[in-house]
Amino acid sequence: MADLLSTGISGLRAFQRALDNTGHNIANASTPGYSRQRVEFATREPDRFGSYFLGTGVDLSVVERVYDSLLTGQMRGATSTLARLETYAGKASTLNNLFSDTTAGISAAMQRFMNAVQGVSNEPQSTAARQVMLSEANVLRQQLQNYDQRLTDLNSEINSRLIIEANAISTAAEGIARINEQIISQASTAGAASGDLLDARDRLIAELSGHLNVSVTEQDDGAWNVMVGNGQSLVVGTRAARLTTQEDAFDPNRLVIGYNSGTSTIDISASLSGGSLGGLMDFRRELLDTARNELGRIATGLASAANSQHRAGMDLYGNMGGDLFSLGAVEVLPERSNTGSSSIAVTRSSIGGLTAANYLLDYNGSAWSMRRTDTGATVALSGAGTVGSPFVAEGMSIVVSGAAAAGDSFVVRPTASAIRGLGVLVTDASRVAAAAPIRTSVAVANIGSGTISSGEVLDPSNPQLRATASISFIDATTYSVNGVGSFTYVAGGPIDVNGWRVRIEGAPAAGDVFTVADNAGGTGDNRNALALSDMLGRGLLAGGTESINGAVTRLVGLVGVATNQARSGAQAQQVIINDVQANIDSVSGVNLDEEAANMLRYQQAYQAAAQIIRITQDMFDTLMQATRR
Repeated sequence: MADLLSTGISGLRAFQRALDNTGHNIANASTPGYSRQRVEFATREPDRFGSYFLGTGVDLSVVERVYDSLLTGQMRGATSTLARLETYAGKASTLNNLFSDTTAGISAAMQRFMNAVQGVSNEPQSTAARQVMLSEANVLRQQLQNYDQRLTDLNSEINSRLIIEANAISTAAEGIARINEQIISQASTAGAASGDLLDARDRLIAELSGHLNVSVTEQDDGAWNVMVGNGQSLVVGTRAARLTTQEDAFDPNRLVIGYNSGTSTIDISASLSGGSLGGLMDFRRELLDTARNELGRIATGLASAANSQHRAGMDLYGNMGGDLFSLGAVEVLPERSNTGSSSIAVTRSSIGGLTAANYLLDYNGSAWSMRRTDTGATVALSGAGTVGSPFVAEGMSIVVSGAAAAGDSFVVRPTASAIRGLGVLVTDASRVAAAAPIRTSVAVANIGSGTISSGEVLDPSNPQLRATASISFIDATTYSVNGVGSFTYVAGGPIDVNGWRVRIEGAPAAGDVFTVADNAGGTGDNRNALALSDMLGRGLLAGGTESINGAVTRLVGLVGVATNQARSGAQAQQVIINDVQANIDSVSGVNLDEEAANMLRYQQAYQAAAQIIRITQDMFDTLMQATRR
């Protein structure tokens, strides 16, 4: 029933709670993630008196959280992107600092070695120059192995970080599930969950977004489900799954992210993105793996080219040169789940054909196929995969032995482990093969104008390489070798015999003789050192289009560009974050001026309601006095 006392008390209670709410807003003005709360008033149901209705006061109908779900979703996405870029940039900077040092970096070490080779060509008889060349070769080897070790350390660091990330994500997921349970309980008993509890859940989801991309859906009971990857349920109502780390199916030294639903664990690394977790995995896949493979490709090109040319030379003892460098073998990793008995042997067959990619070799039960692990692009295989006819692809020869089962897979890393086995095989400076093993001469009695090149070695293993050979011209257009055969003369054309090649130019006459003989006693010759210096400066990689120095420059540039892009992206993303946060603050943030005004307004209303109660007391007293006898 409508009465003045009840009306006053309703106002007193409503404005007291409004003042409580305002005080709560003011107290949390600096609390991260707090959404201001707003009270809504509603008139009580009036009482009817004949032909009119009389109001019965006011109720505080709801305490509402001022919140914009669209802006919150934008902030989740922006936070995830920023965390990914910052993590990526931080790791890329470490790599960039490693490679870009102009005095101690890879470019400087490579150049010093090449200068030392040039020094031997300038002073082929100098033991000191040869020793400098070997010293610089060892310095370069050590530098490359230091880089490789640093990359290994970075991989171990990422493994450790992945463990931390998986634990943090799982902890946040469990926290969200617990809050969901509380929200469901509050909604069932009070009709709605408190704004503070909803804010707490938003903060956990925001924290989760800093680790990886998530998507959120709401259930009818007010709980939120959180999905990751390709729709894996991280949180469903009051239940939370866990993310764990496990060894890669091929490489035990590489951790991946597993999704543990309680009954099984599957690798979902390929489907996760964003956040600090995504930044770590993107850096490892896009930059760390590429840098390791590219560094190995450079080392492979350097060692293979140097070995090839060094074997074609002669040392100070008059012996043919051997390999200058050793090199790590191609790495082949079988999948742990393979059921067949097959094994794969891979060798590098072409320096120019090698790439900085890794490959997956699959057997489907009837045939083998290969694809790149970074892009998934299929790679054509020629050959049969046997010893006599190996598979040939991307600068590799592949021989398959044993019985493969359908579904068997192998990862092939052509260059990743090259540096681990890198070594300098020549320790005696006199063993540096700076001289050419052959020399050419023109007979004094020649009457024509023909000239002969100094010769080049094609096959240093040919047993007749250093045997004396005579090229005698039968007439101006025909010649024989050691008195055998009749070959058409082409000025400047190659003449290949006994594993060497010479070229004769000009107009030889009938009876003219040109000789190719052992360069015995010519140990001070510098032709092979010159050829080695020239080879290291030529295009050896990427199908003969890229030199060793060019590959080094490109690697340094690749890392530098990736680092700068990540830094610039992070700066741009921070601007977006600031804009979204400003919009959120304008909607959900606490405005102290506004709250002060509300406090004053509610205080005055509270005092007025109290005045109504005082008046009611006066009326009651007057009534009591009037009825006294």
